[in-house]
Amino acid sequence: MTPEIKKNLQEKTDAAMEHFRKEAAGVRTGRASLAFLDGVKVNFYGTLTPVKQVGTLNISDSRTIIISPWDTTLIPEIEKGIQQSDLGITPSNDGKVIRLSFPPPTEERRKELVKHIKKIGEENKVHIRNIRRDSNDELKKQQKEGKISEDELRKNQDEVQKLIDQNILKLDELMLKKEHEILEV
Repeated sequence: MTPEIKKNLQEKTDAAMEHFRKEAAGVRTGRASLAFLDGVKVNFYGTLTPVKQVGTLNISDSRTIIISPWDTTLIPEIEKGIQQSDLGITPSNDGKVIRLSFPPPTEERRKELVKHIKKIGEENKVHIRNIRRDSNDELKKQQKEGKISEDELRKNQDEVQKLIDQNILKLDELMLKKEHEILEV
C-alpha cells in the first residue's frame, strides 16, 4: 500500500476514534466531568466565550463541579449559559462560585445512555467502514491505471481490512468501557 493511502487511512480512522471519545465524554455517567462543559458558551461582554475561558473549573467531589469566575459579575451570564445548554443541570451560586451537582441517574436513564453510546459507536463504525471503501476505491483506481498489479491490489486491500478491523476493535473496547462507566452505581 502506498504510504500516502496508508497515512490518509490512519488519519481518518484516528479522527473517527477521537470524535467518538469526545461524544462519549459528553454523556453523563453520574460522575462530574469537566468535559460536560465543553459546549457551554457564556456571553462575555458581548462575545460568546467557552465557560472554561471565564473562570476556574474544579471537581470538588465525584458529583460536583465548581466554577470560580474571574469576574463575579459574570455569574448570572454563566448560569444562563449553563441553563441554555442541554446539560439538564440547574446551577446554584453563593455570590462567588457556581456549583453544579450531578445526581446519580436512574436505572432507566442509564439504559437510555447505554443505547445512546451504542448509537454513537455504530455511527462511527459506519464512518470507519466508509473510510475502508474510499481506500479500496483508491487502490482499485491505481490498479486500473496500471500502477499496481492485481496481486498487489488484493494484498493492499487485506492490509486496509486489517487496519479497519483493529480500529473497530478499539472502538468496541471504548464503547464497552463507557457502558461499564454508565452502568456503575
